[in-house]
Amino acid sequence: MNRTFFFIILAFILFAIDWYVWQGLKLAIRGLAPLTQRWIGGAYWALTVLTLGAYIGMQLLPPDYFKSTTRTFVVAFIAIPYLSKLLAVVILLIDDIRRFFQWIVSFFAPSVATPSPETGEPTIPRSQFLATTAVVAGAGLMGTFAYGILSGAHDYRIRRVKVPLKNLPRQFHGMKIAQLSDIHSGSFFNKTAVKGGVEMLMKEKPDIAFFTGDLVNDRAMEVKDYIHIFDKVKAPLGVHSVLGNHDYGDYFHWADVQSKTNNLSDLKKAHELLGWKLMLDENRPITVDGESIGLIGIQNWGAGNFAKYGNLEKAYAHTDEYPVKILLSHDPSHWEAQVLPKYKDIDLALAGHTHGMQFGVEIGKVKWSPVQYRYKRWAGLYQEEDQYLYVNRGFGYLGYPGRVGILPEITILELVKA
Repeated sequence: MNRTFFFIILAFILFAIDWYVWQGLKLAIRGLAPLTQRWIGGAYWALTVLTLGAYIGMQLLPPDYFKSTTRTFVVAFIAIPYLSKLLAVVILLIDDIRRFFQWIVSFFAPSVATPSPETGEPTIPRSQFLATTAVVAGAGLMGTFAYGILSGAHDYRIRRVKVPLKNLPRQFHGMKIAQLSDIHSGSFFNKTAVKGGVEMLMKEKPDIAFFTGDLVNDRAMEVKDYIHIFDKVKAPLGVHSVLGNHDYGDYFHWADVQSKTNNLSDLKKAHELLGWKLMLDENRPITVDGESIGLIGIQNWGAGNFAKYGNLEKAYAHTDEYPVKILLSHDPSHWEAQVLPKYKDIDLALAGHTHGMQFGVEIGKVKWSPVQYRYKRWAGLYQEEDQYLYVNRGFGYLGYPGRVGILPEITILELVKA
């Protein structure tokens, strides 16, 4: 009953947003030819009917009715127009707040108001400039999101980073590490582009490769069609992987506990099929010419409400002999919460998780995304004394099937002797 009530209320709010923006749109286009106005109005309400219909359909149909990719696009089809309309609403509200205060003032200074042409009564007209600004801003945001799907979703970028480590054995100086993170195979819609991204990585000829979690959105079956693509990721010293918060199926409504357990088992088998060495709260040596450094991999551990499956104490045990330790941990908040306070000899941690929110600005030294208000360390290389954290921006996408400003990443890290 509560779910039905929430569904009805939200549908009413969405329609109210549509109606409110329509009032501004009518004012913005009133100078156009009548036929043009009708076409624009028809297009506006047609889109409204389609988006509201999609929302209602998603509420009435079972969660597993859509394939993961289809569901991603349906959600985006609903969310993008309403996010754009919300921007228009903010601008229109500024105008209505202005009108409200002018209306109050008009009681004391009638000249502030303008007589209505129909009744002659004093009124406070809406600003056509702000109405036009609202429409242009909303349409611009919608166009930006559309461009992010068509162009940004698979615009893979290789980011090269040198990491100086003071205790690095000479045999590892110049070692090339490839990092992938947040594949989210259930969201992909362009298999050819994904294959191209993997080929970009392999052209780098890394010595070793790491995957730092979120192979799927929810269900292990999502990666089935991409096994033959990602199994091409290989390196002389192996491909080593960990799990992310989405790999456990925590965000899907399962028929029973056993179904969820089986899903996680299938997900682990997918790592085997890929030829990736999954690390579950453990460590292993990486050896070159008789010298070794330690690789530590834990299950997902995230600050706040995110799952804390990982056990760093267990994974770290018996690593004293390694001169350098590298940690694979999906969520960057783990570095600050546990690594920095307790494990001062973990030299480098690799994470993902944030996606850079798939939206932001990176131009020169300017780097901004809304995700920075949730995560202190959200993209790139960070340093605290002699310890480093690198946060990968993600290879795939989740929710919104695109990227604006924060593009999908293939990381190539080079270890150098400090």
